[in-house]
Amino acid sequence: MKANLTRQTFIAGLAIAGFSLAAGSAPAQVSAKVGAPAPAFEALDADGKPRKLSEFAGKTVILEWTNHDCPYVRKHYTSATMQTLQKDMAKEGVVWLSVISSPVGEQGHVEGAKANELTKSRDAAPAAVLLDPNSRMARAYGATTTPHMYIVDPKGTLAYMGAIDDKPSASAASLTGAKSYVRQAVAELKAGKPVSEASTKAYGCAVKYAPVS
Repeated sequence: MKANLTRQTFIAGLAIAGFSLAAGSAPAQVSAKVGAPAPAFEALDADGKPRKLSEFAGKTVILEWTNHDCPYVRKHYTSATMQTLQKDMAKEGVVWLSVISSPVGEQGHVEGAKANELTKSRDAAPAAVLLDPNSRMARAYGATTTPHMYIVDPKGTLAYMGAIDDKPSASAASLTGAKSYVRQAVAELKAGKPVSEASTKAYGCAVKYAPVS
């Protein structure tokens, strides 16, 4: 009985902290590597349209793993930090794709209509919201948290993967003085420079993985 209570307390503690247990496990080996070709993908967007990485050839692409129920994600959206970043990147000609990998029954799962509603109500500005309920994209990229950020350069090479900024906190106060790894990486790519911090440790809520089918 004591062991069971201890385990239950541990799980409850994770939930309070904003983390959730994954439905399935993240891949032991990740195919996404900085400096290598970004993994190809095909997923339906919130409008039911098939989207592929190849359709954005020649453009910089940002992938943002997201979960609207995650407190770390809420920090960036409630403060409008994420929306501002999305809009600024669009002005730079960058394609921003938000990815929802939560499977049915797990925190953060939404259908297309709800995804569009969230985009509108939050004044978000992704080029598209991709639905990945089978976790195929998440496994290909090794996404572990929400948010988890990836940047693909115009040649299709993965140029950055990791955290959105250097403040691993769910508190909005942490945004003051935070370094945006995403802004930094895009600016360096635009200037023709190598990304100085190409891989960082992502933070946030655990990505919920669907069982391998």
